Amino acid sequence: MPSLHRPLLSMTSSVPAQSDSADTVPAGTAREVFTTFLRLGVTSFGGPVAHLVYFRRALVEQRRWIDGERYAQLMALCQFLPGPASSQLGFSLGLLRAGWWGGVAAFVGFTLPSALLMLGLAFLIPGIEGGVGRSVVHGLKLVALAVVSSGLLGMARQLCPEPRRASIAAGAAALLLLASTPWMQLIAIGLGALGGWWFLKEGAAIAPIEAHSREGARTGAVLLLVFLLLLILLPVLAGAFGGPFAVAEPFYRAGALVFGGGHVVLPLLEEGLVRQGGLTVDEFLAGYGAAQALPGPLFSFAAYLGGRLTADATVVGGALIAVTSIFLPGFLLVAGVLPFWSRLTSIPAAGRAVAGVNAAVVGVLGAALYDPIWVSAVKSPADVAIAIVGFVLLVAWRVSALWVVGWCVAATVALGGMPV
Repeated sequence: MPSLHRPLLSMTSSVPAQSDSADTVPAGTAREVFTTFLRLGVTSFGGPVAHLVYFRRALVEQRRWIDGERYAQLMALCQFLPGPASSQLGFSLGLLRAGWWGGVAAFVGFTLPSALLMLGLAFLIPGIEGGVGRSVVHGLKLVALAVVSSGLLGMARQLCPEPRRASIAAGAAALLLLASTPWMQLIAIGLGALGGWWFLKEGAAIAPIEAHSREGARTGAVLLLVFLLLLILLPVLAGAFGGPFAVAEPFYRAGALVFGGGHVVLPLLEEGLVRQGGLTVDEFLAGYGAAQALPGPLFSFAAYLGGRLTADATVVGGALIAVTSIFLPGFLLVAGVLPFWSRLTSIPAAGRAVAGVNAAVVGVLGAALYDPIWVSAVKSPADVAIAIVGFVLLVAWRVSALWVVGWCVAATVALGGMPV
């Protein structure tokens, strides 16, 4: 594997080696990458799509770490793979700027602010369960309803524009609503890939990228093997030993299977942490709602969940395990697939399979919108009214999710808490 301290130039020949050209940007340092992404982690409100715009402005237009064409190629790769696309892109940019430590620095800098805030919420939730606190928690659950509804609408328009993909989505939703058992989401996604490969005439266009070095291919193969081994072995270790392995397993599984957008992490985590892991639905959805108000990656939600899963003395350790586990599979995949990207783009069936997977995750999210979100959050017509206003603010007025959080919490508190 390449040394941790040098830039990842050997993994891709599309990134030029150092030269005397005026257009060549010198390799940076991990410290530079960390401070740049820490700034982005504090200011990047608006979710994954907005993050891509922030990254381009800061790193392509202002700092010129990479040119626009290579940025678009990296963005296409991250959109193609499961995992948090904006965080994967940030990790990849850190890799190319300052090597493996640069990738780690980009991840830590971008994630740290929101993860610390979510960890703080994990400490606060037990103290706000009565009176006004209960109203706040219920308001955050309505935020989740509004946000996931708007996200589902946008994903359906983009990923299911014609009857065949809409049918794949409907089939996945029906499967999960009728038989919500462990690993059913994985089965639905797998069937979506098969359906896309078999039924769809074309898939999403995959941007080409230049061939990669032999050393990069070996490194990529090792990283993909590690990804698969962890996906297979963590459930075994969790069952045999519990402890940290039991905390890590549902987060790693969710991070490995999140196709189509950050909102899809909700049903994947809910299956492992609420239905099987012991968290209450109220705790789960309150944390998800609060995460909408924060800058940085939505996956920082894992810091809150990891903290709530563990005892008071180990809250920080649980949060650290959860955050590392949910991001790790996406980073292993993007670094592992990068050397083989040019070969993958030449396979016509790849685009069709990915289109089928994306349609299936629309169905997965649709099933989660009903259970647990609607079932838990909606207790009266007033709840529906509050959530509808939040939905309109997001979809029609296109305001920041921060305003929707403020609206839902304030309206719920004003109405005197969760109606009976």
